Amino acid sequence: MIPISLRDLQTIMAAAVFALGSLCVLLGIFVLMTRGYSKEVQALAAHTAQLGQKGLAQDATGLVTSASDLVLAINQLVRTASGVGVFLVFFGSLMISAAYWVLTQIHWPVA
Repeated sequence: MIPISLRDLQTIMAAAVFALGSLCVLLGIFVLMTRGYSKEVQALAAHTAQLGQKGLAQDATGLVTSASDLVLAINQLVRTASGVGVFLVFFGSLMISAAYWVLTQIHWPVA
């Protein structure tokens, strides 16, 4: 068995929590940058708007309602992706803060 002191265990735990927190922050930033309002969502929104205008011109109530529902769904998709990104950044920052707190609780010997 490897002898490990409480100080070593706290340091290892803080390092692991810091690494996971940093990973969460980076992943959250990646999600915010790439999943927000991507090219696919922009193209879908543009085609839906054209579909809605065509439905208004031809007086097709069902088509306009469906296009409106699709636009609302796209908006919700963007909000959900942004919410996940913000949550990951917040949770990662919280983990980094927790790692710092654990390190401040260690009583280091004076050399």
